[in-house]
Amino acid sequence: MSHVKGSHSGGSRSYYAPQGGHPGQETLLTDRAVFTDAYAVIPRGTMRDIVTSALPFWTKTRLWVLSRPLTGFAETFSQYIMEVSPGGGSDRPETDPTAQGVLFVVEGEAVLTADGQVFELRAGSYAYLPPQCDWRIRNTGSAPVRFHWVRKSYEAVDGLDWPELLVTHENDIEPSAMPGTDGKWATTRFVDPADLRHDMHVNIVTFQPGAVIPFAETHVMEHGLYVLEGKAVYRLNQDWVEVEAGDYMWLRAFCPQACYAGGPGPFRYLLYKDVNRHMALQPARGFGSAMQSAFRSAAE
Repeated sequence: MSHVKGSHSGGSRSYYAPQGGHPGQETLLTDRAVFTDAYAVIPRGTMRDIVTSALPFWTKTRLWVLSRPLTGFAETFSQYIMEVSPGGGSDRPETDPTAQGVLFVVEGEAVLTADGQVFELRAGSYAYLPPQCDWRIRNTGSAPVRFHWVRKSYEAVDGLDWPELLVTHENDIEPSAMPGTDGKWATTRFVDPADLRHDMHVNIVTFQPGAVIPFAETHVMEHGLYVLEGKAVYRLNQDWVEVEAGDYMWLRAFCPQACYAGGPGPFRYLLYKDVNRHMALQPARGFGSAMQSAFRSAAE
């Protein structure tokens, strides 16, 4: 059994995980949820019992769906927060043979079995699961395990192999500082950005108190941003919004974005983005034929 263990000397980490429940009847409606044609903000206070769901072939498990492909909005990925109670899990977690996935644990422990290897996961563990990976996951502990599950249909490219299974931990990755920021803005990259086999990245971005994105990033990549720790003021399109640990932001392509980190501690978020592929000119036909060809070849 492989034990995924952090060794980097970066100190303790904090990861916010939803607990569910419901506010009392005396509570005022003062939430911060926003959905526009350019972005959505899903505050942590909306992640209650009433909005959980379940999945086929999972036991003792519920989930919050944070994002899903939605025509006219963000279309490339889905993201869940999974909550697996002791003894729960799945021996058939993924039912889509074209799907790749990333797991990131924010609370608790689980045992992941993937392609014949066994890994013990804990808070901060990261797993990349390529398409058609034979994987299963179980909570063998005495407390719930909560983890993000990001899914995207893999865009195969003729001449490029598929990425391999990867299981690691945030503490084992040295963050890369943005140039000219004196380390105040850094990114923990779990896969090599130069590895063109990957068509999505799930990273952790860290801002020290007072650090900024000093321009409005405006680009084709879609984003899912889950705040792991801290708070900030985010510029989304033409609006300033306050976000804190446990909030989720969902950004469509070309939504302008920037932020100021606030508070006494670091502001950190888990970031999804789609990368390294041509823009499909005929999305349904071009993507479908490439996928069918790739998976036929893999099955032969």
